[in-house]
Amino acid sequence: MNENTQALSDAGVSIWLDDLSRQRITSGNLAELIAERNVVGVTTNPTIFANAIAAGETYEASVRELAAGGADVDEVITSLTTTDVADACDIFADVYRQSGGVDGRVSIEVEPGAARDTARTVELAAMLHERVGRENVLIKIPATQEGLEGIAATIGAGISVNVTLIFSLDRYRDVINAYLTGLERAQQAGHDLSKIHSVASFFVSRVDSEIDKRLEAIGTDEAAALKGKAGIANAHLAYRVWQEAFATERAETLLAAGATAQRPLWASTGVKDPALPDTLYVTELVAPQTVNTMPEKTLEALADHGQVRGDAISGGFEAAEDVLDALDAIGVSYTEVVEQLETEGLEKFDASWAELVQTVQEHMEHAEAGA
Repeated sequence: MNENTQALSDAGVSIWLDDLSRQRITSGNLAELIAERNVVGVTTNPTIFANAIAAGETYEASVRELAAGGADVDEVITSLTTTDVADACDIFADVYRQSGGVDGRVSIEVEPGAARDTARTVELAAMLHERVGRENVLIKIPATQEGLEGIAATIGAGISVNVTLIFSLDRYRDVINAYLTGLERAQQAGHDLSKIHSVASFFVSRVDSEIDKRLEAIGTDEAAALKGKAGIANAHLAYRVWQEAFATERAETLLAAGATAQRPLWASTGVKDPALPDTLYVTELVAPQTVNTMPEKTLEALADHGQVRGDAISGGFEAAEDVLDALDAIGVSYTEVVEQLETEGLEKFDASWAELVQTVQEHMEHAEAGA
């Protein structure tokens, strides 16, 4: 096992890979990452699947068979993606059992077009959960205002959820409330709370990308000194929100009944600014009971030269508040930024889904032409 990834794991951070493909599954690469890089979970999204399907021939036989059977593009997408996720869940089965269900998780996302439609979100989440058919699957649901009730309803039905697209501290509080509400409903419905798990995906690098752009436009030395600091500060304060929320009487009552705390997951951890260290959003976000889902490039950078120095979050909340206060003082609106990022995030999700649909349609047309 790599010493740097082992150090991160020992510090209480679960390493999840932000990628999946049939080639990665069948080649044994995913199993190698579990054995050699401490990878204990996987997250996916439509772009990841579009890239995987476009990259090689591993899906062609399945597409041909599904198309010949009369499947439309939506059914082909569902079949291909849920098959890959189920197979990955099987590879992580030992991790899942050994961690008591905490890790060994594989996430699959509801169609982003449902992000503003609560009823559709709940319907799709239940469908994906059933199609994958594995206990260790997580259904990804965006943390839109409309998605909050969908999250609570899905948790209430006993289905584990990865809440995604969180940028603001206020929305994160709403997400935790939705999780606790869902657990209360699940308890009333007689579900085993110990089987229901959740992570809350708090996005990091996109916050820096947007705020740093605004800092560059301001152009002062004071603004320049704040570049590359907002994303980490925001995440540090999110960890405090998590600590406070799960220390309440409401949360502790559910935990005593067998529930698990919804862990913070650091997402968007690939560094976009080449001037910043390439492991910044890993080494500066180390704290117990967190998840860091990273692209393979970031994972390998960590393995090669990442320096894990233990808990980098606890005790630094005042400094994080100072960063956000300094941004406000020079005219960078936190509220405006996080609202913009959520809107853009949904637009990117929609574009990502459209890319996946187009990729699969092209493969279906190719299959029909070759028939």
